[in-house]
Amino acid sequence: MNDFITTNLPVPVRANSDDDPATILRFATDALNNGGAALATLVEVRGGAARALGDHVAIAADGRMCGYVSGGCVEAALAAEALQAIAEGRDRIVKFGEGSPYFDLALPCGGGISVVIHVLRSDDAIISVLAKLAARHPAALSYSPQYLALAEAKEIPRVSQWCGDKFVSVYHPRTKILVCGQSGEADAVRRLAESAGYDVEVLRASDQLTAPALAIDRFTAVALLHHDLDAEAGALTHALTSPAFYIGALGSSRTHRRRVERLQACGVNPDQLGRIKAPIGIFGPTRDTINLAISVLADVASARLRSLT
Repeated sequence: MNDFITTNLPVPVRANSDDDPATILRFATDALNNGGAALATLVEVRGGAARALGDHVAIAADGRMCGYVSGGCVEAALAAEALQAIAEGRDRIVKFGEGSPYFDLALPCGGGISVVIHVLRSDDAIISVLAKLAARHPAALSYSPQYLALAEAKEIPRVSQWCGDKFVSVYHPRTKILVCGQSGEADAVRRLAESAGYDVEVLRASDQLTAPALAIDRFTAVALLHHDLDAEAGALTHALTSPAFYIGALGSSRTHRRRVERLQACGVNPDQLGRIKAPIGIFGPTRDTINLAISVLADVASARLRSLT
């Protein structure tokens, strides 16, 4: 019977190259409701690895897959294991690289990984996690090897990890960038951020500074790209009272000194002034909008990584 199952399984094929956790989880729920699915999770790294603990590959019963647990070296073999697990209706754990029976699948980094394959029987926990992410709240899934069960985690650790006898995969909302300005620089940052898959909100000088227009959470970066200190004042003051993980402002070092003097005169807490990255970006000076946008997005990405570790 096992030979029949093995030889009649579909050939794994990549559905897309997206590695966004919410996209992978949505793929898993769709696949579950259209024939069956498994969710593979990276739960151990031995030595070096291309991906982080908690990363997923979702595998549909028809062979389609979405996500990564390596640099692309083992996903096809992992999907074949997952298809076998779906056919048998049993979870399993597989190893690749160092310490693995797949001697011909060496990881370029020289390390090894262990991946849990969970055959989905319900998508309730995943749907709840997706709803929280859509509302821009952190969420987590907990997998129990003992009970072969996936549930929403009640307590969310800082990073994906083993918590006792359960593995907890942690998810954070996508980075949002609040782009303030109507300059060429602002438009370039918006376009590049959208291409990178970030959530983007644009606030122009003519917009009223109402609370909904400036909904800033701790997963939001604020990029102030005005050429006028008066035009940025309202948004900057609001941003400094928010939990934004990044606040950057356009202008030279001399312009920033004037900015700080104005804020001090308005009674802004001196501790808050150090939150402003000015001149904005990770490198500079730049004389064209594309290089500035790259500099800003690189700085935002770096700050986001630091805020989550």
